Amino acid sequence: MTEHQAGALFSPQTGPTVTSVWAAGRPVDIARTLWPLRRGALDPTLRTDGTGLWRTGNTPEGPATIHLSLVDGGAVNCRGWGSGAGWAVDQVPELLGADDDWTGLDATGHPLLARTHRATPGLRVPRTAMVFDVLVPAVLEQRVVGADARRSWLQLVTKFGLPAPGPAPAGMRVPPRPEQWAAIPSWEWHLAGVDPGRARTVLNAARVAEGLQRTVFRGRGGSEVVSSLRSVPGIGVWTAAEIVQRAHGDPDTVSIGDYHLPAVVGWALTGRSVDDDGMLELLQPWIGHRHRVVRLIESSGFRRPRFGPRAPRVDHRRR
Repeated sequence: MTEHQAGALFSPQTGPTVTSVWAAGRPVDIARTLWPLRRGALDPTLRTDGTGLWRTGNTPEGPATIHLSLVDGGAVNCRGWGSGAGWAVDQVPELLGADDDWTGLDATGHPLLARTHRATPGLRVPRTAMVFDVLVPAVLEQRVVGADARRSWLQLVTKFGLPAPGPAPAGMRVPPRPEQWAAIPSWEWHLAGVDPGRARTVLNAARVAEGLQRTVFRGRGGSEVVSSLRSVPGIGVWTAAEIVQRAHGDPDTVSIGDYHLPAVVGWALTGRSVDDDGMLELLQPWIGHRHRVVRLIESSGFRRPRFGPRAPRVDHRRR
């Protein structure tokens, strides 16, 4: 059974506060479920502290900050601020995987998966339903190491995003809206270490942002949604997969073309490195749940051996 109670309070310091309690009727692991949305320890759009988890975003009704924490009995206490607070709080169950059904996933055939599945009953695939907010950081991660993409995200969101509504931790920002991303001058992208190709992809996506947002009404991802995303010049198979996993809650689409993922999956499942084709072959028994299996591997604490060179770092500010 699910209980969803909402109300509204007002504080002169923070503006209106929308509150809700979601009783999921099952374990909920807020931090582990939302981990794929976190772009580094300094991500200005997602932070954790002793009180719970803070997250910002651009809802269809405007910017919002939400705060999530577990209360007695395992329910999730939700608070929201900003013009989009009502939408964001109402969407919390979906964000935390209320409709993400793992019952068909059989992990018993592999010790690592079975052990992790038992140990993380609150893990789910998140569904933000906010396409552009997850599209931009995915584009920034194209062809560069993660640390550089996270630094670019931090610099651009901090400079061009809005201060987070409500009593969010210092430094939190709401990401720019599509038209705001499109208005960023070329030299600011350069100073943030983003090459013209990735900046142009964000601009291409901003022009059709409304259409991309409508893809959330077509279910939890899948091949048709991936095709729609890939119609934007500059968005390839890897970027589209990263988007549908987070914005649409796609439980199956795999990030083909990832620099690290095939080796991680290969070592975790067989004790050897594989390429993309080998990864897909290993995940074949879990068709329909392949991204869930990847999330189990990522949540297991498994680390592959390091033998070869790391991905090269390219400083686009020097070009």
